[in-house]
Amino acid sequence: MKSPQKLNQHESMAAENVARRRFLQQLSAASLAAMASGAPRRLAAEDEEPVENPEPTADSCILLWMAGGMAAPETFDPKRYRPFEPGLPVADVLSTFPSIDTNVDSIKICQGLEGIASVMDKATLVRSAVQPDLGSILHSRHQYHWHTGYVPPQTVACPHLGSWMAKVLGPVNPIMPAFVNIGQRLEGVGEKEELKAFTTAGFFGSEYGPMNLPYPDQAAASVQPPPGMTGARFSRREKLYQNLVKMSPQNEYVSDYQQESMLRSLDKASRLLSDDARYAFDIHREPKETYDKYNTGRFGQGCLLAKRLVEAGTRFVEVTTEYVPFLHWDTHNSGHSTVERLHREIDRPIQQLILDLDNDGLLDRTLVIVASEFSRDAIMEGQPGSNANDQATFKVDTMTEEKHYGLHRHFTGGTSVLMFGGGLKRGFLYGQTADERPLLAIKDPVSVMDLHATIMHAMGISPRTGFDIEGRPFYVTEDGKGLPVMDLFA
Repeated sequence: MKSPQKLNQHESMAAENVARRRFLQQLSAASLAAMASGAPRRLAAEDEEPVENPEPTADSCILLWMAGGMAAPETFDPKRYRPFEPGLPVADVLSTFPSIDTNVDSIKICQGLEGIASVMDKATLVRSAVQPDLGSILHSRHQYHWHTGYVPPQTVACPHLGSWMAKVLGPVNPIMPAFVNIGQRLEGVGEKEELKAFTTAGFFGSEYGPMNLPYPDQAAASVQPPPGMTGARFSRREKLYQNLVKMSPQNEYVSDYQQESMLRSLDKASRLLSDDARYAFDIHREPKETYDKYNTGRFGQGCLLAKRLVEAGTRFVEVTTEYVPFLHWDTHNSGHSTVERLHREIDRPIQQLILDLDNDGLLDRTLVIVASEFSRDAIMEGQPGSNANDQATFKVDTMTEEKHYGLHRHFTGGTSVLMFGGGLKRGFLYGQTADERPLLAIKDPVSVMDLHATIMHAMGISPRTGFDIEGRPFYVTEDGKGLPVMDLFA
């Protein structure tokens, strides 16, 4: 006979699978609705106060995405530290890394991030970001929410943050793609359909979607024809493909606008293939000394590629450590040793990216954001009162092995967002979380909506900017109600 604990785990997994299938069905319906939608039309002012865009303090944005749930107490918000020892109660663990000084007297971060510590005088650190408790399917729903500003499911496919910038602002350089997504595979990984759901321009159309580059060291090959492909042959193939698109039986489900948007995206890609701007995608053109400083793996290479793309005129670049269930920041077990590795992978590239942008005079006009979908805790799932399922692999009260040592539950009550440049204050700390569990934001909480409003304000986009989608108003922040945190701006 199975134990009650085994039965509860089995019932929990079954409920999770049912909820996931329902969620996927809703995402699929929203995607189909987006493909059938017509041209989005800019909303006129609905009241006496017209929408006025703020003066931009940034021209470009780089999002460094710590996919899977980066624990704030193991990165940018250190708490009481207890080293591992057999018999250590799980409830006694808040941070598994000691704190270290940074070059800003009032800010300490975690050991292993010494490179980032050396550039904190160029940073604004928000320690009070909060997320809603969305219950089951935490990663899928929270990543969608963070990247689009809308809690799924919605009736239409919502555009990614980068697609809003691509649509409203366009690229800095018209030859370059306005939105590039680096480091995330969309095939061959778990939850791929959920990833695809927010890695999209949604109802804006294909031309505003991301150029996906899962492997930054192979990016150059994506912007050059294969060997033996002459210009004339390429042109013939392009025309043939356009004809195939027009004759596709799926066209009965796709609006004229969405089809034309896809063809425009192909035309833009064709122009890039024949322009010298394509060399920005080749990170191997960097001096070896520079390349080696960044090269801690795919994420580090992605940071180098992001620098080159921003220099060449890309508006928005996302670089991710990649979301794969139960890997990287998704630390359901062996948390401390995994995060120790991740520190090594992200520390030097982030430090070098900030130094290079600053030395080149680009940091003032480039907003760099280090963020994740939520934080983590050793014993608490979600936040106080949550009905979220406990997803830790080893549900023990006392640690007997090092694989038990780490923050293995998802926590939404308070996390950190690190930002550089883009007109924000330097060496500035904003917000606070409690010193003891529950580590809730207790001072100046910042919602996802207001964080997005802040990012958009820096880019010169009003949070009330909206479009009419098939008779429904849709805004860059939910219902147009996002408020930028003006205290963060210099």
